[in-house]
Amino acid sequence: MTPTTSFAAFAQRADYSLLEALQPDPQATSDGQDHRPRQVFSGHYVPVTPTPIAAPDYVAHSESLFQELGLSEELVHDDQFRRLFSGDISAAQEPMRPLGWATGYALSIYGTEYTQQCPFGTGNGYGDGRAISVFEGLFNGRRWEMQLKGGGPTPYCRGADGRAVLRSSVREFLAQELMYALGVPTSRSLTLYVSRAETVRRPWYTPESSAFDPDILVENPAAITTRVAPSFLRVGQLELFARRARRQAHPGAMHELRLIVQHLIERNYRAEIDPSLAFSDQVVDLARLFRGRLTALVAQWMRVGYCQGNFNSDNCAAGGFTLDYGPFGFLELFDPGFQPWTGGGEHFSFFNQPVAAEANYQMFWSALRVLLADEPQAVARLDQIREGFAAAMTAALEAMWTSKLGLSRYDAELVNELLQLMRSTPVDYAILFRRLSALPVDLAELQVSFYRPCSEALAAQWRAWLQRWHGHIAGSGAPAATAAAMQRVNPSISWREWLIAPAYERAAAGDNSLIHDLQQAFRHPYEPLEPEQQARYDRLRPSQFFNAGGISHYSCSS
Repeated sequence: MTPTTSFAAFAQRADYSLLEALQPDPQATSDGQDHRPRQVFSGHYVPVTPTPIAAPDYVAHSESLFQELGLSEELVHDDQFRRLFSGDISAAQEPMRPLGWATGYALSIYGTEYTQQCPFGTGNGYGDGRAISVFEGLFNGRRWEMQLKGGGPTPYCRGADGRAVLRSSVREFLAQELMYALGVPTSRSLTLYVSRAETVRRPWYTPESSAFDPDILVENPAAITTRVAPSFLRVGQLELFARRARRQAHPGAMHELRLIVQHLIERNYRAEIDPSLAFSDQVVDLARLFRGRLTALVAQWMRVGYCQGNFNSDNCAAGGFTLDYGPFGFLELFDPGFQPWTGGGEHFSFFNQPVAAEANYQMFWSALRVLLADEPQAVARLDQIREGFAAAMTAALEAMWTSKLGLSRYDAELVNELLQLMRSTPVDYAILFRRLSALPVDLAELQVSFYRPCSEALAAQWRAWLQRWHGHIAGSGAPAATAAAMQRVNPSISWREWLIAPAYERAAAGDNSLIHDLQQAFRHPYEPLEPEQQARYDRLRPSQFFNAGGISHYSCSS
């Protein structure tokens, strides 16, 4: 396909299924000047104009996504393209729409409904406070939605400025790049622009601070990153409309719930759900498919050491991919309770992600159940799928550990013993599994992943475990094939926050080189590292970065 080289050609890709299929807030303004907090009582979206950042300057773009969309590299510096994706929607040209849109959603935490985060205490003011979609279109036969993160306030902003800082924007941009390369379902990065004239104040950490919470207010360059996904529909959106339908908040509440579920099927599941089926059967299929995607996703997160530090229903994409890159982190020192976000807690820690996922699925299931209330047979099938979540999650996790260890079948005793050794030693998660992928016989080959020398008694346990493990993998096939299979699931490079921080710090001073270096390093995370890359990226966390505010732990002040 001929690359799209002009903004006019890009505009021709526009195709707004969400705006065509769903209903706008009937109280919305006609011009999109709708930036103050207010209650939104009905409708699926609010038309709103983003607020452009001042003096936007290019930071980065995703070469892989540009290629996938058929976009020329020249576009990233095109004046209209840059204006649009730095928040100036007046750059839009027909058939593009002159307004963006923001959506409302509900919040639940571990299956408990909340409204306190809504400034009105009703749940009608909670939603996309600084995320504004500005484009939806078809590229090479696939539908993509493009959403500005940090595009200014919306009616859901709860009094905030709707901005994102460069630090958080760099982290989101790079994390999406890495997760895609790791093969984990995720929203994608398109572009990242920073303002060279506009700053915003946020709490953060003084240099070398070990404080738990931020201890200073700092000025940060404002930035806008554009994230891209087949849709940005969340579990929390279905939940919002189900709550309204249950309490009959307005005459069209049940119809709005049905419309958004239909739209979710069209946007994210149509290839797998037969459109000729009765709607109730399609809803049951949706529940089954989302369960499969969600359990697989969480297993993938744990495979690569990712922790979604705030896995509420509003941060859970109904399409079954990674959505929110605010309070996230990657495991280095192995710890089942790893949780880098200071506002999170143990319930959102690394090993508790399957439980959080099940709580989110509970809210998804309960929203669909409202639609099927008059069809007892469909409800019974839906309930059966819900009851099978824990078993499906267990199966996904067992398959993940089996692949990481090159086993032919899951062995709970072997896996659990390894996890206990990893905790007792302690070890680096990514380095250990990559070294295991070389099928080491001698413990010395693993000790590069140890954060401190282990006792002789512990070393003996490691040697015994290695011997038992080799006995298991001996029946898995040729050693070379087993090693190659393990190397395809155990990356040679991982996210290390202490290497990311210098990248966004330099970018604030106008030097984007470290961001581009990380982009290149993250492109092929399963390939063996060159010696220079290995010396830089394949390293244990230096001691000064333990208990370091902004690196070992951080707030979500972005």
